[in-house]
Parts: sequence; C-alpha cells; structure tokens
Amino acid sequence: MAMGIAGTEVAKSASDMVLADDNFATIVKAVEEGRSIYSNMKAFIRYLISSNIGEVLSIFFTAMLGIPEGFTSVQLLWVNLVTDGPPATALGFNPPDVDIMQNPPRKQDDDLISGWVLVRYCVIGTYVGAATVGIFIYWYLFAVTGDGHTLITFQQLSNWGDCPNWSKADFAPANFIEGMDLQANPCQYFTVGKVKASTLSLSVLVVIEMLNALNAISEDNSLLTMSPFVNPYLILAIFGSIGLHVMIVYVPFFAQIFSIAPMNSHEWFLVFAFSAPVIIVDEFLKIFGR
Repeated sequence: MAMGIAGTEVAKSASDMVLADDNFATIVKAVEEGRSIYSNMKAFIRYLISSNIGEVLSIFFTAMLGIPEGFTSVQLLWVNLVTDGPPATALGFNPPDVDIMQNPPRKQDDDLISGWVLVRYCVIGTYVGAATVGIFIYWYLFAVTGDGHTLITFQQLSNWGDCPNWSKADFAPANFIEGMDLQANPCQYFTVGKVKASTLSLSVLVVIEMLNALNAISEDNSLLTMSPFVNPYLILAIFGSIGLHVMIVYVPFFAQIFSIAPMNSHEWFLVFAFSAPVIIVDEFLKIFGR
C-alpha cells in the first residue's frame, strides 16, 4: 500500500493499492461503497426474480385450477416493461444498510444466489402468484362490489368450459354487468365478463410488486429499521408506476387496449387487502435471515 501524494513513484509501482488522498479512512469508505453496490445488485435481482416467479406461478395456478386466464399477453408485457422498470432501476440508489460494516467480509467464492436466497425468491413468488389468482377467484365467488355480477361456485368456475351444457337452473348470471348484455350468451360471463376480475388481478400484481420493491430496500433489515424514505428515488418510482396503472384503468382509450375496467373504492380496498401481506411475509423471512 502506498501514498498517492507523499509516496515515491517506486513505492506506487510496487504497491497493490495507492491511496490518492493519503488517507487510510478512504479504505473504509471504499469497502462500504463496494458492499453497498453488491447489496443493491442483489436487491435488483431479488426484486425482479421474485416478481417474475409470481407471474409465472399465477399462470401455472390458473392452468392447474382450470379457471379462465386472468391476464392477457399485453397486460403482462405492460407490467414487465413499464410498471416494474422504474422501481427496479431505483433500487440501485439504495443507501448502505445501517449494519453493513458490522458484517464479516464475504468469501471470494460466495454464491450471488444462495440456497436461502432462492427459498426467499420462491416464497415471495408463490405469494404473488396466489394473491393474483386468489382475487380473481374471490370476485367470482364472494365479492359484492356493486357492479351487478352474479356469484357462482368454485365448481362452476373451474369447469367453465362446460358452460354451454348447463341448464338455466344451474347457471343464470345477471343479464347485464356494467353495460354488458349476457342474455343471449350467458357463457360470456367467463370470457368478456371477466374484465373486472382481470382488472383486480392485474391491479394486485402491480401493487404487490410495488410493495415488494419496498421489501428489497434491505436484504435482512426490517422496514422499521430501514425506512422506505431512505431512497426517495424508489418512492418516486413507485408513485410513477402506480400513476401509470391508474391511467390505464380510468382512461377509456387505454382501458380498451388493455381489456380492463374502472374500479370503485371497495374494489381498491380488496386490491390492497390481497397485496399488503407480502410485507408481513417478507418481514418474517428477514427475521429468519437475521
């Protein structure tokens, strides 16, 4: 190690490290910055992989349960390319963890994704998939949101392909659902009539991924220790992504493109009720990690 100012040229050329400001404290700051960069890289990966696992599992759960598809390809592309992008980028501006210099140095051959980290990806991803599919099923089975839709059984929902063979005594949905006439073909309740259920499902996916971005601020520290406001860029990115989602929900031109419908206050409450537990799930995983 050589001094960059007071050191001789021979000393500099023979050393492994040159201190440009002749201050040994700079080494500590450099180690902290390096650890912060590594941590933010892991946060970026953790956020995107867990979110994408959730999207894949939501499609898998839909196929496994035999229910109508909750997402269209355009909706998934919108989530991946637009609403996920700003928070993922903003995670690169996370400040160092409060205890980042109290941890021992990591080994040179440590894996970027360890077994425990992979378990966390899968747990969070499973909840994301279950929540998005869960609210889709909930709308058909239990939700009374004032839009006039008829509640059915899970047996009917999971066997919706057999609808043409059902009698009116077994299946008689409301003739109109927010302007949609189902009298001529009641089985459209599971195709064009699923617009509101798909909107709820897409909204849960967007909101839950914004909350998951807050989880990614620190790998093991609670949000009570590392406040979300330590990264204002992330807060701005989350509000921006939510704003984009609100735009496609309430602007008729975009709503038609993305095959979604406006939501009322009760439906937004359902969205947050299905989304918020992702914070609690990750807090328990962080406790175990610590």
